[in-house]
Amino acid sequence: MKKILVTGALGQIGSELVMKMREIYGNDNVIATDLRKLEGNPVVMNGPFELLDVTDHKTMLELAKKYEIDTLVHLAALLSATAEAKPLLAWNLNMGGLVNALEVARELNCQFFTPSSIGAFGPSTPKDNTPQDTIQRPTTMYGVNKVAGELLCDYYFKKFGVDTRGVRFPGLISYEVLPGGGTTDYAVDIYYEALKSGKYTSFIGEGTKMDMMYMPDAINAIIKIMEADGSKLIHRNAFNITAMSFEPEEIAAEIKKHIPGFIMDYNVDPIRQGIANSWPNSIDPTCAKNEWGFKAEYDLAKMTTDMLEKLSAKGIGAK
Repeated sequence: MKKILVTGALGQIGSELVMKMREIYGNDNVIATDLRKLEGNPVVMNGPFELLDVTDHKTMLELAKKYEIDTLVHLAALLSATAEAKPLLAWNLNMGGLVNALEVARELNCQFFTPSSIGAFGPSTPKDNTPQDTIQRPTTMYGVNKVAGELLCDYYFKKFGVDTRGVRFPGLISYEVLPGGGTTDYAVDIYYEALKSGKYTSFIGEGTKMDMMYMPDAINAIIKIMEADGSKLIHRNAFNITAMSFEPEEIAAEIKKHIPGFIMDYNVDPIRQGIANSWPNSIDPTCAKNEWGFKAEYDLAKMTTDMLEKLSAKGIGAK
């Protein structure tokens, strides 16, 4: 990777990925793009930034040529809960944007990354230690998009030789940027509310186990798979990766070790709960470990300590 264009660069993943990549590859070599421009945002301020609607293939191609990119990281998408509320918009953005990005990668012979998700699984998928290769019949628009995206990336690799790569992310937890409409958002919100008010109302029900990952591990996974020897990648576009699997009450118990008076109750959102119920309890990342050396550093305890420290340092909860 020498010249990298990132779509959706101001989102939850992009905001941290761009900054990390600029540390590694140089500020001028990582071009951030998004539908909006947030003045004063570090991603906008410390390196190239361009406005881009990913449904506009012409502009995407022009920007890619302008910066002479050799790598395209496509992150722009509507997430699970938002996609379920606006399914047609999700299809047009998630699939239209992906096709445009793949076409740019094909036309310019770029290396390509886009994330899939545990949302690509469905209620008929094995729930525990979900295999890398298994039945995928999701019941959400987001899940349908992700399965179609995995297959489309496989197609572009086999048909056109595009060096496509990807992972299936679990829920992602970050102290930098608030999430934007995902089913696992509660696992971010809970830390903010624990510090601000000492209590939290979970929209996901007690006993609902889901795979999660702390954002530093997610960022490192993207960079590691993109730097990996392509000849060793068998699955290529949809590697299971995970760091931990927990229920809402387990994250609450971990927070109580730091904030003893913390209280959590429940007001279940039926839409997001239904999505969560269709996902695995835990997934098997063996193929990612074997094919490109994936390894997560953070478990629930280590992540909780770091989240509370980092949010406190940002003034969250300070009076």
